[in-house]
Amino acid sequence: MKQFILVLILLAGFQGFAQSDWQVHSPHDIIQLQVSMPLGKFSYSVFLKDRSIILPSELGIVFSKPSVTLDHFKLISIDSSHQDLTWKPVWGEEDQIRDEHSSIIFHLMDLSGSGIKLDIQFKVFDDGVGFRYIFPKQNELNHFILSHELTQFRMTGDHKTFWIPGDYDSNEYAYNTTSLSEINAVQAASKEKDIAVTALIDDHTVQTPLMMKTKDGVYINIHEAALKNYPTMYLSLDPSTFRFTTTLTPDAVGNKAYLQTYASTPWRTIVVSDQGSKILSSRLILNLNEPTQLKNTSWIKPQKFIGVWWAMHTNKATWQYEGGRHGANTANVKKYIDFASRHHFDGVLVEGWNKGWEDWFGNWKEEVFDFVSPYPDYNIAFLSAYAAKKGVRLIMHHETSGSVTNYERRLDPAYLFMKKYGINTVKTGYVGKIIPRGEHHDGQWMVKHYQRVAEKTASYQIMLDAHEPVRPTGLHRTYPNWMASEAARGAEFNNAPTLGIAPEHNTILPFTRMMGGPMDFTPGLFHFKLNQFDSTRTQIVRTTLAKQLALYITMYSPLQMAADLPENYEKHLDAFQFIKDVPVDWSETTIIEAEPGDYITIARRAKNSSNWFIGSITDENARTLHLSLDFLDKKSKYQAIIYQDGATAHYLNNPEQYRIVKKTVDAQSALEIPLAAGGGCAISILKIK
Repeated sequence: MKQFILVLILLAGFQGFAQSDWQVHSPHDIIQLQVSMPLGKFSYSVFLKDRSIILPSELGIVFSKPSVTLDHFKLISIDSSHQDLTWKPVWGEEDQIRDEHSSIIFHLMDLSGSGIKLDIQFKVFDDGVGFRYIFPKQNELNHFILSHELTQFRMTGDHKTFWIPGDYDSNEYAYNTTSLSEINAVQAASKEKDIAVTALIDDHTVQTPLMMKTKDGVYINIHEAALKNYPTMYLSLDPSTFRFTTTLTPDAVGNKAYLQTYASTPWRTIVVSDQGSKILSSRLILNLNEPTQLKNTSWIKPQKFIGVWWAMHTNKATWQYEGGRHGANTANVKKYIDFASRHHFDGVLVEGWNKGWEDWFGNWKEEVFDFVSPYPDYNIAFLSAYAAKKGVRLIMHHETSGSVTNYERRLDPAYLFMKKYGINTVKTGYVGKIIPRGEHHDGQWMVKHYQRVAEKTASYQIMLDAHEPVRPTGLHRTYPNWMASEAARGAEFNNAPTLGIAPEHNTILPFTRMMGGPMDFTPGLFHFKLNQFDSTRTQIVRTTLAKQLALYITMYSPLQMAADLPENYEKHLDAFQFIKDVPVDWSETTIIEAEPGDYITIARRAKNSSNWFIGSITDENARTLHLSLDFLDKKSKYQAIIYQDGATAHYLNNPEQYRIVKKTVDAQSALEIPLAAGGGCAISILKIK
């Protein structure tokens, strides 16, 4: 690891700090930060190549204990530094990441007379800015109850915006695409009719990651990094000034956070570029997270898996034992293990294996699951041993039904039970209202819970996939066993009673939810009319089969599920071959083209390999992909296997039509591939030895 750090303590040269404006430039002067303190009021501005991105926006903190508003400061000192290092992730979209930035810390004191000290730190990268509040050790009081955060993001105009409404307990919404000025009206009119709203905030509050595009083609993403021991941030819009102000998730009594010094907030992040592709290639959020403290990470393995899951969503089977259609029975799971082994998958997820599913949803019950009691028809001892003989592992499922106090009491017995049967991956779930009653999925208490689970699973060498959690903020760098989360509208919503997932959804998610980390979207559906086992159902999956293959590239996760039923894959084994071949860990990623809401094309090189895999997807509009292969090794030849939409494929009326084309290519080759409406293509590019 190469590292260069220069620290300069700026205690002189400012004429007693009479200066009220400071500028910090990114390493290659692409991003400029300006900080101002006229009359002690602290504000910042952000520029991209001298173009204004964030207008002067004020910062501050409000405590309820002590009753103090920190918004006027005395400057005590300033520290600045430059860092340039390269680090290696345990797994990811590339095998090394560069962290080069300029940093400045303002050491402040409250001007109201409380004597409270506060530091504000900025890091300026070539693709954006991160900043946070730090609460150092105080002279007297070192315990605070935070009431509000006064952080502002003032935009320069009425930008095109990709957003979902603020909701303390759900982020499983379809995205809206509007101007900033239309957010209030759209929220008031819709209130998101197609899912149960649990804790909607108000008509002018939206969730992060928030994606925007200016009229002159600048892309802006606002989110947060390293969310630990603090509530989730939302953004409340003043449409008259295009100014966002931070809103924090409250706890059961209305407080936002309980802090004991030394403490810091998460980083507030602003990723900026004049190219959509560079938003997706940004590693700013990861770089603002702490390195892992795990000494041994050799047990953390990216994997592909299938599972007893979609059968319940299509009404072929049930989670509950009663009723005679229980999916997690020994004979059925054995078939899944055989299929996984035959096609060289790593794992089999089994949902509905444990007692309690008859009365689990929406009852706000303290105890439902104990996480160690299988149903009578599920022989976990036999199945785990059988899977081991087949070279496959079972994947555990822990649905908490929102009763988190119950789950925390049972963590150790649950994980010991997993280890007894050789299970090293768990999918957790947090459906329903949270217990302790009055807490929210995105509040400080739950944020600390997700962190505790990541730490506890790591102590047992267990990998973690969290569903219905807080949206990710790059913590998979710190906790590399926390490999994926749902935290957005995933493929299961194709089964929703209304429109499910629109074709544009998958072109928006990488610019929004996935800025914080990998998503367990569960791609790979091959059968698109969901009346396969229930003739009363009218839902369809609004995608083509070729697009489902492409999602394994465009929707990155180190835990990738082949979500459909084995019998549906058996009908298309030639297309299923791509799912078998595509890796889940990478040495190199190239974002070829990307426009939120329209299209994405990504190329990835397999870990420690010369083979490349490409995915391209479009929205409801048909397009032609013009693809140069100039990223390939100049001295090599490759076989390209192209899985593309058929000539008359369409996501509504002909989704299963596809064709497979093979050709020899090299770095001078260019491909033209038609993408059907709602379609896509997937390409394996295998080096010819």
